[in-house]
Amino acid sequence: MTDLATPDVTAAYARCRELNARHGRTFFLATRMLSPAQRPAVHALYGFARWADEIVDSGESADPATELKLLEAQLTDELAGRPTGHPVLAALVDTAARYSIDPSLFTEFLASMRMDLTVTSYPDFPALERYVHGSAAVIGLQLLPVFGTVVPRAEAEPPAAALGRAFQLTNFLRDVGEDLDRGRLYLPEDVLAAYGVDRELLVRCRRTGQSDQRVRRAFQHLVAHTFAVYREAAVGVPMLRPVSRPCVRTALTLYRGILDEIAAADYQVLDRRVAVPNSRRLAVAVPGFARALMARVTGR
Repeated sequence: MTDLATPDVTAAYARCRELNARHGRTFFLATRMLSPAQRPAVHALYGFARWADEIVDSGESADPATELKLLEAQLTDELAGRPTGHPVLAALVDTAARYSIDPSLFTEFLASMRMDLTVTSYPDFPALERYVHGSAAVIGLQLLPVFGTVVPRAEAEPPAAALGRAFQLTNFLRDVGEDLDRGRLYLPEDVLAAYGVDRELLVRCRRTGQSDQRVRRAFQHLVAHTFAVYREAAVGVPMLRPVSRPCVRTALTLYRGILDEIAAADYQVLDRRVAVPNSRRLAVAVPGFARALMARVTGR
């Protein structure tokens, strides 16, 4: 894919691949099923998202608002053909040009990242969905041109956005304890309240490691909701080019498996971080690699 890229762009793609390999284990594993020509673009999109996320969440930035503003200004310059020397943006802009990705999807993502600097809770699902659209649904839409479709792209966009939402909602459930430590809660407060749960109870369970039946029931409801979003997303897999389906199907299966692990832990995830066991990862990944190889050979 980078055969026509300048040395700076090639180096930016390499940096994006490094970020994906280091921080996105499940996603990186799935990307190995894509054709070699597709992988750099996926790494570029991941690298940009990870870079912005690190500004907000790493705790290393003295002024994350200013850094995000600078990142957006650099993105504008890069899109206008004015190189900035940013470690990942050159690859992102090259990918956007190659695959005709709407640049507004990047600015919508940055808008949600800015929300993380001031918004610490969400009263209901509609409010949360506004954040999730920019933080995750747009990433599914960014990836869609790279994966390619066998139907008109507009037809595949809703399930692609749903897949991004499903991944993000899964993260919220898996990482709820860590997010509370940062002062944030990405679970709709009205749903929690319906089960008698509030932030104070969640923090107490996080601190003591004790379970609570009210929390368990609320999380069970939210897991069921997220499973439903995965069902919305799954209908989009056959809409993709055959060469892309094993990657997306594997990523969907492995990430959805996190919900199974949450249920297996009896929804006690506030004081621990559940993960899909390596044995299950291999059981899903090995057939996926076989299907990916077959798709490259046969085109089906």
